[in-house]
Amino acid sequence: MNNILITGGAGYIGSHVAEKLIKDNAKVFIIDNLSTGSQKLINSKATFYKLDINQNKKVQKILLSNKIDTIVHLAGKLNVLESQNKPYFYYRNNVLGTKSLLDACKNSFVKNFLFSSSCTVYGSKKIFFTENSKKFPISVYGKTKIKCENLIKKYFKGNYCVLRYFNVAGSSSSKKIGQINQKDQLFKKLSLESLKKKPVFSIYGFDYGTKDGTCVRDYIHVNDLVDIHLKILKKLKDTNKSIVLNCGYGHGYSVLQIINEFEKFTKNKISIKYLSRRRGDAEQAVANIKKLKKYLKWKPRFNDLTKIVKDCISWEKKLKNF
Repeated sequence: MNNILITGGAGYIGSHVAEKLIKDNAKVFIIDNLSTGSQKLINSKATFYKLDINQNKKVQKILLSNKIDTIVHLAGKLNVLESQNKPYFYYRNNVLGTKSLLDACKNSFVKNFLFSSSCTVYGSKKIFFTENSKKFPISVYGKTKIKCENLIKKYFKGNYCVLRYFNVAGSSSSKKIGQINQKDQLFKKLSLESLKKKPVFSIYGFDYGTKDGTCVRDYIHVNDLVDIHLKILKKLKDTNKSIVLNCGYGHGYSVLQIINEFEKFTKNKISIKYLSRRRGDAEQAVANIKKLKKYLKWKPRFNDLTKIVKDCISWEKKLKNF
């Protein structure tokens, strides 16, 4: 794989993937409309096109002129609460955008397609999810992701990999990349609050069936997630086989546990405001990653909550002068 297109390459995860691929001597091309991504995160060695993936003809021209053989599809809207309030907006961006991208792949050089899906496709019927768990998405966002997965399985003629992300946090080892978008991101919001003299944080839901009443999630460091991407791309090339994989660590932390970890790095205690539950939030979501470990012989390197929190806070301190 020499010519790789990253949609959403100006975003948090896309910019990390671009950085690693370029270090791996790949030719990287980025499409991003910059609606949530930042031009500051775009790698200077990548070729960038400010474009919406729904612009089918222009995307097809990029694929053909650059002889793109691999697509890492990360573009899309990802705020669960926003999706509940703007269902068609999410359908257009996520579902129709993916269909447009797949149409652009027809009669092109693209042989490999990696898609960033989400654990939200599972809903909240269980706690530990395998790739074969039944899909009961309770948010519009989750519903758009499962529709995108089905489109890829139906229309893409080459090798595909669907990666179902659980919750992603942390910043790059190079210290050059981290989260910029603040919407609905627990670690981002806590990082910002932890730097204030009087930190205050709102928790949505305090009566869930968990040990402390707050939601539980499986959090994966972005560096480990990017490592998975690179290994998958090499695997797709070598095995000529499509696959669906969960991306997490296989254990969860509650919102209160995360707050307690952040307090270790703050001078002042974080004041908590308890609010009612939000529509679309699952009670617990933890990945079963046996398939991932077996398929890639993968071992996480950043599986440490303290490390993730520390990286997030360090990034926010740097971002003040970004």
